[in-house]
This record gives sequence, C-alpha cells and structure tokens, in this order.
Amino acid sequence: MSKVTLSTELPIPARDACLLAQRPELFEYVVAPLLRVPGLLFPDQIVPGASGAARLWWFGVIPSWTHRLTLVHVGATEIYTNESGGPVRVWNHRLTFTPVGETSCRYTDEVEIENGWRGPGIRLFVRLMFRHRQRRWRELTRVLAAAGWAGPTRT
Repeated sequence: MSKVTLSTELPIPARDACLLAQRPELFEYVVAPLLRVPGLLFPDQIVPGASGAARLWWFGVIPSWTHRLTLVHVGATEIYTNESGGPVRVWNHRLTFTPVGETSCRYTDEVEIENGWRGPGIRLFVRLMFRHRQRRWRELTRVLAAAGWAGPTRT
C-alpha cells in the first residue's frame, strides 16, 4: 500500500467544512467538470456503514466505471471511507479538517491505494484529481466566507 497526501487552507471553520464534505452535492461540485456523477446514490443518514455508488463520467460525456464508497468513520472534523471501482481496487480516503483559527482550517486529503502495476498511474491520478478538488474547495469557501456564510445544515 502507498499513500498520497495533499493539504490546503480553507477560510471556514473546520467543523463547517466537515459538514459540507458530507453533502453529495459538494462532492459533485468539487469533481466537476473533470468528472460528473449523475444519479449519485447515497443515503440521507451519514453514519458509519452507510454506502453509496455512482457511475463516473469523464468530462461529463465519457462513461466510466461505477465507483463504490462505504463510510468507515465520521467525526466532527474527519471522514474516512473505503472506496473502489474500475482499475482502483483499494482507495481508503481520509478527509481531515484541522482548525488553524476560529474561521479557517487546513483540509487534508489522504488516500491509501494498493501498489502493483497500477500504483504509479493511480498515484498520479490522485495527485491531479486532489489538486483540482482542493482548488474547487478553495474557490467555493472563499465565496461562502465573503458572503458571510453562517454554516451548513444537513437535511
């Protein structure tokens, strides 16, 4: 197994960022336009053991594999999932939101993937995708912070 870790600063509190990360529409936003996930199936209750799946579409038009996700842990500032799909057999993903002030946090994506002949390509994909995801997170949270956003709610 090998790990890829990327971090960035967000201008919102850690707990708020973690709550946002639990919303399927946030996932859809941060992976767009590289990936589209129409029909994302995920339960309303975000609790350990909950699972979901979605067919991935590259650039919104090229069909790909079905990606599966199971929540292992959900805390106030951390989410941990086990994922797989297509060429990715092991994708253990930890999202952590560490407070760096009252109104900001450090967001870290850490992914553990299997090694083997697919490992180098998957690690490259992880780095590129997470740079994109984190850029989209920064853009969204800057707009929210500038608008005086009061925090997310889970429906």
